[in-house]
This record gives sequence, structure tokens and C-alpha cells, in this order.
Amino acid sequence: MAQMNDELYEVEDMDADISLKEELVEEAKNFQESSNWNQTQRDLRDLKKRWKRIHYWESDYEDQLRDEFEAALDAVYAKRGEVYKEAEAAKEDLIRRAKELAETDNLNKASKEANELMEEWKKAGHAGRETDDRLWAEFQAARDVFYQRKHDAWEQMHAEFDEAKKKKEALIVRARELKDSTEWQKTSNAMKELMDEWKSVGHAGNRVDDALWHEFNDARQEFYTRRNEHYDDLARSREENYEKKKALVEQARAVADGGVYSRENTEFMKSLSNEWKKIGFAGRERDDRVWADFRAANDVYFDGLKKMSEQRQLDWKTRMLDARNKKVELINNQKRQIERLQNDMFGLVSEATMADIQNEIDDKEDFIDELEQQIADIDARLADE
Repeated sequence: MAQMNDELYEVEDMDADISLKEELVEEAKNFQESSNWNQTQRDLRDLKKRWKRIHYWESDYEDQLRDEFEAALDAVYAKRGEVYKEAEAAKEDLIRRAKELAETDNLNKASKEANELMEEWKKAGHAGRETDDRLWAEFQAARDVFYQRKHDAWEQMHAEFDEAKKKKEALIVRARELKDSTEWQKTSNAMKELMDEWKSVGHAGNRVDDALWHEFNDARQEFYTRRNEHYDDLARSREENYEKKKALVEQARAVADGGVYSRENTEFMKSLSNEWKKIGFAGRERDDRVWADFRAANDVYFDGLKKMSEQRQLDWKTRMLDARNKKVELINNQKRQIERLQNDMFGLVSEATMADIQNEIDDKEDFIDELEQQIADIDARLADE
């Protein structure tokens, strides 16, 4: 009877253990739907421990359950591997983008994108502890580079703001020193240079830039107001200057139309230009118009002078070439005469006659040397032109 009870208890224990294993198989299958892989990892370790604690009764059904259990675990691990790979790929892409962002020039605009990358990283999921640690280190390193560059840029920007503020304050001082000047053109140029410098200085920060500009511009406008008043006073003299310049135009035209290109006329035309420079401003439009007329008269005269000089030069060159050709012809003629004299010497017995002929030949050769020197001089003068 005791033996039957023991056997009954064993059967009940076996059934209980099998039921537990069936439950564990279902739990393992359900893990495939998990999305929290950190928790799943811990739960799987606990599940395997619970399986090991259940007694093995060496039944075929138990072997079947074990195969199902292990297959379910393999499926869970396989799915986890896929999820890990997806998370790893997503995080590697985020690292790439973070590294690109770390090199960008527009740091202010990139700040929003840097925050967005961090939010995407949080949503990228788990890729395994070691992989996650490695990827996070790369991602954080890229972010550190970006934020360090941004910090450096921020400090540099404020340093530039301070430097710009100092430079603009110095420009204000210089503008105030110039605002009472009566050197109108010189000071106008100086004010323009100050303005060019002001534009090149850069931004000093919204908080101070407007105030600095008002101080600087007030000094400039005070000078320009006084300068404009001065030029208003000069307006009365412009008509007189215009009449003087028209008179110079008429004088220049008279000389140009005369067509006489003498040294006196050339000096007179130059003196008209010197007088023109002394007269002063006559109004922009009228100055441009009357200057064009004056310049045209000068061009007519000096173009004619140039053409006359060129013709003289051409005539001189022609005379030089004619003279050279004549000298060449003389040389050839002398050489022919020398050749005839040398022929006449053959057959002569009188030494006196031969000496006379030789003297004549020597004279002609000296004459040829003189002509050749003259030709060389002509060639040298032509080469210099």
C-alpha cells in the first residue's frame, strides 16, 4: 500500500513538473512580443533558472517541451539580435550625423539639430550593453566636439563683441575730433574712411550697437551740416567759374582750329590747362560738359601735333634712307673704279705710273671707309628711333 502511495505521489509530482514546464514554454514564447529588451534579458535568465530547478523525469514529452522551450528562447534571442542590429545601425547613423554636425560652420543653427539627435538617440533602442557603451562613447565624443566648438565660438563672439565695442568707441572719439574741421574735402574723405572702418569693425552686440551708432553718426552729421552750409555759400561762385572755363574752351578751340603746331601754341595750350586747374568747381553737370569741350579742343590740337611730328619723323627717316642709298651707290661706284685701276696696272713697267695708280686706289679706299662709317652712323640713328 505504501509503495502504491509513493508511486501515486511520483506521478502527481511529474504531472506538476510537466505543467510547470508547459507554463515556462508559453512564457518563453510570449517573450517574442517584448519591446523592453533590458528587462527581457533579466527575465530570460530567471526563466532558465526556473527551468533548471524543475525535476527531469526522462520522458519523451519532457524532451519535446525542452525543444520547444529552447526554440522559443532561440527565437527570442534571434529577434533581440535583429532589434539590436537595427538599434546599432540607427545609432551609427546618428554618430555619423553628429560627427558631421561637429564640423559644421553654422553652429547656432546646428544647436537645434544637436538636440534633435539626442532625442533620436533616446528613441533608437537597445543594441546590447557593450555595443551601447561603445556607440554612446562615440556619439558623446562627437557631441562634446560640437559643444566645445560652440562654447569656443560663443567666447570668441563675445570677445569680438568687446573688441568691436572698443574699436567703435575709438572711431567715435576720432569723429568728434573731426566734426569742427573746416578742411572740407580732406575731412569728408576722413569721415568716409571712418565710415568704412565702422562697417568693417563688425557687430558689437545688439545691446550696445545702436547706442554706439547714434553717437558716431551724430558727430558725422554735425560736420556734414556745416560742410553743406559752406558749399551753399560757394554756389554763387560756380557761375563765375563756369564762365571762365567757357572762355578757356574758346581760346583752346581757336588755337586747335588754326592748325599751326608751333612751340608757342603748344606752350599756350598747356598754360590753358594750368589755368583750368586753378579755376575751381562749377557744378558737376556743367563741369563735365565744359570739360568735355575743353578736352576735345586739346585732343584736336595735340592729335594734329602728333601727326605732324610723326610726318616729320617719317620724312626724316626717308631722307636718312635716301642718303644711305646714295652712299651705298657711291661705295659701289668707287669699288668699280678701283677694280678698273687695278686692271690698268697690269702690263705697266713704269714704277712711277704704278705708284700714282696705287695712290689713287688708296684714296678711293679711304673714301669708301669714310662712307661706310657714315652709313653705320645712319643705321645707328635709325635703330634708336
